[in-house]
This record gives sequence, structure tokens and C-alpha cells, in this order.
Amino acid sequence: MIELVHFSKSYHSSPAVQDVSLHCASGRITGLLGENGAGKTTILRAVCAQHFATSGQVVVNGIDVAENPAAVRSLVGFVPEQANFPAEYTVRELLSMTAHLHGVQNVQKELSRIAELCAIGDVLAKKVRMLSKGYRERVAFARALIFNPPVLVLDEPASGLDPAQIVRMRALVTSLAPSHTILLSTHLMQEVDALCDEICILHKGRSVAQGTSEEIVRQTGTATLEEAFFKLTQGENK
Repeated sequence: MIELVHFSKSYHSSPAVQDVSLHCASGRITGLLGENGAGKTTILRAVCAQHFATSGQVVVNGIDVAENPAAVRSLVGFVPEQANFPAEYTVRELLSMTAHLHGVQNVQKELSRIAELCAIGDVLAKKVRMLSKGYRERVAFARALIFNPPVLVLDEPASGLDPAQIVRMRALVTSLAPSHTILLSTHLMQEVDALCDEICILHKGRSVAQGTSEEIVRQTGTATLEEAFFKLTQGENK
């Protein structure tokens, strides 16, 4: 479970996110939908205890992020938009190191499980600098999942992937949903339609709509989620 309560975050007195409240339930995929700069990544990093609220509260599985960030980090697997891997590590070395850092007891067993889950068994011996974009994304998922966290946070998971890679990524995320709380960010309407049970539309750091796709369409009096999105985010510019 993830909960934001009147969450606001400012950088050098410039607000990035303002007064966002959001509930992400276990077993559900919640999507943050918004243009670049809408505040999506700011929220994701707060959930991962990479920074803290200027005001308000972020709670992960009942733990306040500001009060116990180390405990929250042990619960959250994070897949960044662009993963930075140590170039000279092999995939096996990278995942083993991550597992050890998180106190995984049987590293080889978990490595085998994750290699099969993320379909990376054929590249375990390769250096990460040699990987294609698609494999780098799979390894990023594997690194986030190697310690079996109950919460998964994904920053633009479809970014830079080709259509076949996107299909594989969606299948993996969907398979993980029943046993995880998943929060992802995207600016792609089709990603929301394909993956998300709940949606929070962000515009200039504020939540302008929340609910299922059907609920948001009904609330805005539009025919599609795309129309609803543009009505909510572009109306002031017309």
C-alpha cells in the first residue's frame, strides 16, 4: 500500500508537487499520467525515500517515509527511466551485489528465480555495458525484484522500448500485479489503458483527476481518456 497525504515538494522554494493525496492499493496498478514536468518523478522518488516531502506525508505499507526511510527502501523496488549500471559488472555480479546489499539469504536461488522471471538467463555472464536497451530494461526490473519487495515503482517503463519489448514489459508488470503494489509514471495514454487499474492525472504539480479510466471519462463528460486528459490539462490554453 502507498498513501500520499497532502503531499507537497518544493525545490529552492519552487513547487514541483502541490497538495497531492493518493491511495495505491495492494494488488492494483496505479498510474501517474501527465506531461513532462507534471510532477510524476518527484512523487515516485518520494515513495522510494530518495527525498522527502516539504509538507504532507508519504506512507508505504504503514511506514512513514520521513520517519524510517531505510525501512521503506527495503520494501520498494525501483525501476528508473534510465538505469545507471556499473559498466564493468556482469549482470550476474550486479544482481548478486544488489541481493547481498538487501540481505537476501539464498542469493543463487533468488538469482535463478529472477533470471527466469525477467528472461535474462542468456545474458547473466555479459557485462551490462554490452546489453541492448531491451535487455537493460529487463535487468533493471531484475535488480528491483531480486530482494522480493512488496512494492514496485516504475518510472516511464516503456521509454525507448520497441513494440515487442513493450509487450514483454507489460506482460511482466501484469504478472507481478496480484502480489505487489505497483505505482508507475507515464505520459503515454496507451500505457495507462494497457496496464493501470487506477489513474491519477497530474498537471503542473497538482492532481486534476483520479479514478479508473471510465470514472475519469464520466467525470469530465468526454468520450475517451485521451479527450479527458486534454480537457483537464490543455483547457486553459485554448
